[in-house]
Amino acid sequence: MRTTGGNQAAETRRRLLDAAEHLFIDRGYEGLSMRQITAHAGTNLAAVNYHFGNKDTMLRELLSQRLDRLNEERLRLLDACEAAGQVPDCETILGVLFVPAMQLGRDPDAGPAFLRLLGRVYSDASPFIRDHLQQHYRPIFGRFFDAFARALPHVPRSELGLRLHFALKSLSGVLATDDMDELVAELSMGQPIPDTELLARLVALVSPALTAPLGTPAQVGKIHRLQQLSQARSIASDRKHTPPAAPAEV
Repeated sequence: MRTTGGNQAAETRRRLLDAAEHLFIDRGYEGLSMRQITAHAGTNLAAVNYHFGNKDTMLRELLSQRLDRLNEERLRLLDACEAAGQVPDCETILGVLFVPAMQLGRDPDAGPAFLRLLGRVYSDASPFIRDHLQQHYRPIFGRFFDAFARALPHVPRSELGLRLHFALKSLSGVLATDDMDELVAELSMGQPIPDTELLARLVALVSPALTAPLGTPAQVGKIHRLQQLSQARSIASDRKHTPPAAPAEV
């Protein structure tokens, strides 16, 4: 009897977490309600209160289950790359971020929506998610930031923070909207390629955001000329559509 009851409780808990994950990926934290979770899981609010107490506690457990293993693998891989005083380059550090994520995305135990969950977590703007990431993973963020800083010593730290923010935010947006098969199809351009080449392409797409020149005089000049051209065409268009003035009465 105890075993049966324990199994039922574990199954209910698993269904609630699975439902929370599915709905969080689709709707984000702010669009997620307890009633939606219980309806999707086929349970009731009493089950949520019994197993978790509230939505935030449930989300914390879900994020811990999914992200802790990923970040542990990333740190182990980064340690191996930095062994014997080596300084990994920018592409290698991006690979350290992507390789464990791809491996977990292929792992049936992590679930087929793992990459979409990862994208949603990093792109969700809710204070709860932002605070959770800061509280639980700030040392890991700092570890990787320092690794990028060593790989790109000519880039000021404030500028590096800006570059990493935009690079990883844009990637998170892609991951949040595509499932594993869609992402693979896009990166492979319809051709069967191994994960090694797939990840190399992903790194090649993201790394220029960290290494390309930023706001050089030549780049600024091009934008300035475009602004002038746009303004000139706008003025010409306004003149073309302005009706002629009525003749003055005598």
